[in-house]
Amino acid sequence: MNKNFIAVTVDIEDWYHIPSVTGSPFSKFKDVDEFFSKWDKRYDYLTEPTKRVLNMLDELNIKATFFVVADVVEHYPGLVEEIADRGHEIGCHGLHHACKIHPKTKKPLMSTEEFEKRTLKARRILEKASGKEVIGYRSPNAFIGGWMLDSLKKLGFEYDSSVSKNSLYNKTDSQLTNVTTVPYHPKNDCLDAEINDPKNKGLQEIPWPYFDFMGFKFPTAGGPMLRFLGSGYIMLGLKQSLKRSSTVFYFHPIDISNEKFPNIGKGRPLYWIIKGETIENRIKYILKNTKANFGCCSEMLQI
Repeated sequence: MNKNFIAVTVDIEDWYHIPSVTGSPFSKFKDVDEFFSKWDKRYDYLTEPTKRVLNMLDELNIKATFFVVADVVEHYPGLVEEIADRGHEIGCHGLHHACKIHPKTKKPLMSTEEFEKRTLKARRILEKASGKEVIGYRSPNAFIGGWMLDSLKKLGFEYDSSVSKNSLYNKTDSQLTNVTTVPYHPKNDCLDAEINDPKNKGLQEIPWPYFDFMGFKFPTAGGPMLRFLGSGYIMLGLKQSLKRSSTVFYFHPIDISNEKFPNIGKGRPLYWIIKGETIENRIKYILKNTKANFGCCSEMLQI
């Protein structure tokens, strides 16, 4: 594994992919298909900020991993192809950005067979569009179960990056025993870390960074925490996590969109109150001022 390395990851999804709008038990629409069957207004708030992200990464000479929701290929023609053509790694972010476990109970929302069927379809769509092999996965909304990693192993994925060990929330169905910010091999049927098992050389989990203060672990991977708490907060966790091992940073192109999104769905009235150029500048500051090597996930793991 590369040392002092931060995998830069970009989640490619649009405003309607968030759980208050589609893909969760409390969504306005059951799924993306229902959304498009009923929504007759503009939906694309993704293309413009994605191109700005690509230009920013070019300027900084950074190749990132873009975890892409597969339905983006259909609804944003040419976008995934451009990401791949500009040298970035393509990872799978699900078929429709749907939660696979219930946000509250953590019980499965679909069968193992259905999850594998959807994930295979998503990977094939992404590989056809990008012309690249897809070996990495990130679960939509970061809700992840151990049974899902077993399926990802079965399907031939080489890594996942969804687990966030912290003291504020647990989006998994496991206790995350022995999990820190260090990439690890998970045990079968759970997300706990397998310790000192030389036979376990399969799928690797790239957990998210945190800042440990007197035993309380603050999540610092990016995303909403970047928008609400700023670059200094994120850098605290990145720098501390780098002392343990290589780590990961993530954001969404829509985080830097300067446009106002449609106001539908319930439960997150202030979710997008901070975004746009302010967040773009925060991302640039982190990438310019954190003393580390930057690249994609497979480069970090030396796959």
